Amino acid sequence: MAEVATSASSSANPSARSDQLLVVVDPAARRLDGESVRIAKDVLSAGAAHTKVCLPDGPEEFARALGRRGSRRPVVVGDDSALLRAVALLHRRRELAGCALSVVPVGSALGLARSLGLPTGAVAAARAVLDGAERRLDLLVDDSDGVVLGAVGIPPSPVPAREDAGSGPEGAAAVRPWLRTCQSLVRTLAASRPARTAVAPGAAGPARLRVEVDGVTLVDLDQPVEAVTVMPGAGGVAVVEVRPLSVGAQASPLTASGRTVTVSGAHFRYRADAVVCGPVGTRTWVAREGAWGLTLPAG
Repeated sequence: MAEVATSASSSANPSARSDQLLVVVDPAARRLDGESVRIAKDVLSAGAAHTKVCLPDGPEEFARALGRRGSRRPVVVGDDSALLRAVALLHRRRELAGCALSVVPVGSALGLARSLGLPTGAVAAARAVLDGAERRLDLLVDDSDGVVLGAVGIPPSPVPAREDAGSGPEGAAAVRPWLRTCQSLVRTLAASRPARTAVAPGAAGPARLRVEVDGVTLVDLDQPVEAVTVMPGAGGVAVVEVRPLSVGAQASPLTASGRTVTVSGAHFRYRADAVVCGPVGTRTWVAREGAWGLTLPAG
């Protein structure tokens, strides 16, 4: 793993902050967009009092670099998968509460980064790292200690790439803004990693699932469903949408919110952010309020 240490003199650069940064550059970002990586490193090195740049060759070195950050503020340069990997590592080490993560999104899969409010231009994102403010965000933790920042989708069926973040029907989503955000985020994440989200024929389609929110059954096994979505909501709750299988007229979605969501039934696969997981017979997600910190643009 290559490491480069650079520093900026506060006398030569009055705007330089006293931060000490650990910049961890994901290998995929270097391969896909080396120019954006170079620009981000230059801006960060010029704006911080001391910057240490790590160039890990794989996940193990990525994890070691984060683990040895000391008092330095970690900055991840990479796509959604690098962001998710960093949060998962800090969660497993029980270090999320005391660590504010900064991210410069670089790569082809940036739907989650955009949905969280991160700039996707190298200069703007690096400036946000230097001048932004920490915001505490909610997440979901499942019963296998996995974390979800954006959304869970059951089943993880492919979604047309034309349905980007911010798109979606009017009507019910216009009345409930969080619902539009939920639907748009699932579409964006589903389209962002086509190589990793292939599902075996027959895996998608109607399913019979029991969905319980804080112990209350929202839908049971006798009602086939087309899709289930779970995502962190405001105030430490999980927001759930169930789309029942419609015959003839379209069935209205069922929605609920609560601290704990359990889905059970025949073995099913699900998408957690950009990753397909399963099959499992049951899975429980618990919402945790303000569980992780992300540096976002000020204002």
